[in-house]
Amino acid sequence: MGPELHYQMIINRVAELHEEAATHRQVREAEKGRKSGERRHRAAFGKLRAS
Repeated sequence: MGPELHYQMIINRVAELHEEAATHRQVREAEKGRKSGERRHRAAFGKLRAS
């Protein structure tokens, strides 16, 4: 495997991990909002979903 291909694989994996982390954060925020019953979290979650 050439260095350029290896570098591209690393970049793609980092992008996948960033996407997973963002999804995980959204899920945690939504769960926290459901548990606390605050409407403020719903508004924040709605803004993230529209992006």
